[in-house]
Amino acid sequence: MTDKEFDAAMIKIRQGDKYGLQEIYEAYISLIYAIVKDVVQNKESAEDITSDFFIKLWDKADQYKIGGGHKAWMSTVARNMAIDYLRKYKKEEARELAEDAETEPERQGAGHIRQDSPVEREVLSDMSVKEALSSLGEKERQILNMKILGDMTFKEIAKSLHIPIGTVTWRYNSAVKKLRRYGYETGF
Repeated sequence: MTDKEFDAAMIKIRQGDKYGLQEIYEAYISLIYAIVKDVVQNKESAEDITSDFFIKLWDKADQYKIGGGHKAWMSTVARNMAIDYLRKYKKEEARELAEDAETEPERQGAGHIRQDSPVEREVLSDMSVKEALSSLGEKERQILNMKILGDMTFKEIAKSLHIPIGTVTWRYNSAVKKLRRYGYETGF
């Protein structure tokens, strides 16, 4: 979505047209989710915050400065919402994780998957991707997500994260090198 298309969608939202929000949602759901998940490191919380982001976008559409570079603005808002969430709910999440860890041994005996099953191959593939992504630092993952999923330029990422463009490109290249060690060559 170009800046002009985004601005037009925001004008629709300001006029109460839900189609404007739908356009933005469809274009940016993956980017917003990836940014939020990078910060909170929890799927369910990331889904909740992402939903809240689009509600906030609807409620605060009049605060957006038309022509202000929408990707950087949206990324900053999403990241700030995730950080605010962590500040507010970090203790609660830690308690829930501790409770989950206590009940995990009970769940392990619940079922068995054949080792050569398609489910196991998919799980192993997912583990490989997770292992590769876990080799990245949080900042590297964030920049990679913004660049690939958000189709943002290095300049937009630098503006959104308030860091020099050289730092952005260095972290991006570092992340790509690490992923290549795990055999992920395409898409960069």
